[in-house]
Amino acid sequence: MIKRGVAKLDEVDRVILDEADEMLNMGFKDDLDLILAETPVEKTTWLFSATMAKEVERIARNYMVDPFKITVGRQNEGGENIEHKFYLVQNRNRFPALKRIVDVNPEIFGLIFCRTKRDTQEISDRLIAEGYNVDALHGDLSQHQRDRVMDKFRERKIQLLCATDVAARGIDVSDITHVINYELPEDIESYTHRSGRTARAGKKGESLAIITDRDKYKIKRIEKIIKKKFSQAKVPSGDVVCESQLFKLIEEVKSAQIIEEEFEKYRERVFEQLTEFSREELIEHFISKDFNRFIEYYKDSDDINSTGGRDRDRGRDRDRGRGRDRDRRRGDRDRSSRNERRGNRDSGGRGAEAGFKTIFINVGSSDGLNKGSLIDFVCSNTDVRGRVIGKIRMNEKFSFIEVEEASSDKILNGLQGSDHDGRSLRAEFAKPRR
Repeated sequence: MIKRGVAKLDEVDRVILDEADEMLNMGFKDDLDLILAETPVEKTTWLFSATMAKEVERIARNYMVDPFKITVGRQNEGGENIEHKFYLVQNRNRFPALKRIVDVNPEIFGLIFCRTKRDTQEISDRLIAEGYNVDALHGDLSQHQRDRVMDKFRERKIQLLCATDVAARGIDVSDITHVINYELPEDIESYTHRSGRTARAGKKGESLAIITDRDKYKIKRIEKIIKKKFSQAKVPSGDVVCESQLFKLIEEVKSAQIIEEEFEKYRERVFEQLTEFSREELIEHFISKDFNRFIEYYKDSDDINSTGGRDRDRGRDRDRGRGRDRDRRRGDRDRSSRNERRGNRDSGGRGAEAGFKTIFINVGSSDGLNKGSLIDFVCSNTDVRGRVIGKIRMNEKFSFIEVEEASSDKILNGLQGSDHDGRSLRAEFAKPRR
């Protein structure tokens, strides 16, 4: 508008720049320079910024006369009540790590920060497919959609909100317990914005970062900015997650409200139906109803913590065995494995439930997968929800996955040729054994 002569700024007497640092992050540096250059020298300029990056200071020097700085709190410093932790994993384990962090904190009410709009929507979709109460907030949403998402989050109708840095600006929601950095921001100073969403009004909060070995230098830089140290935390094991979920269920049972007048109508019939169970059996049945899915998902789950450096094949080396004697027999073992794989692939299709088809894929437990991570892999590569996946049978080098027949072609096409740790995946429908 300035270039077309529509907007004339020569009589402006007040300029207010709000969220100046974020405007620069969004690439508006040249636009800001152009606008400010068109305003009179004699004017009042107010500049607001949550962080004082070098570009923000440059604007202050170039376009403000004898400016003085008002700092609320301490510049760029992290909140006093925020605990900062990082989890070191391989890049392929970011999403499983995120799920374990969420699962081990059943009462979490948190923000998950991603770098891009695409990542934000993808992570949200994958979590929804796994049954989590989550929504996404990013720039591709209309204002009406963004307002609707934020209303649900404020009212705690959703437990987790995946957001980009830009979309999360202005979020002022109390009682956020955790901020999870799925990836650290490109602009290190944006970490202060992210972590500042928790521990408000004197409350405590946690800011967690899921990082790889390449991100360690960023942790050091952030520590200098916020003047606080990170502690390295361990991604919880399956057993720890299951224990946390078990006692959450117990607390829910203990605190359940009983509406006596309504329950009274069914009391006699309920007691008749349950008289066959002892007290211990009854407790086990009620708890297992919701608890079994965690037991099944985390059964035989691996340690996904990284020690840094070249540790990505630890699990595979353990599964394949150690020692030079096995290496000498590798030729015989590979020939035997091929024969076994051919036979098992034929028999894998037998026994699939009605309405399901069985898909053979050439990855298994020796590739660092368990049933849970295999479901994640299938969903992320085929754009399907986890509910279309049925029984899974895993071997060391291959697996059989039962999928709903209506989605079977889509899943097969999505898996065929997909990449898993640098390997091209082979997938085909399993043939019933004759």
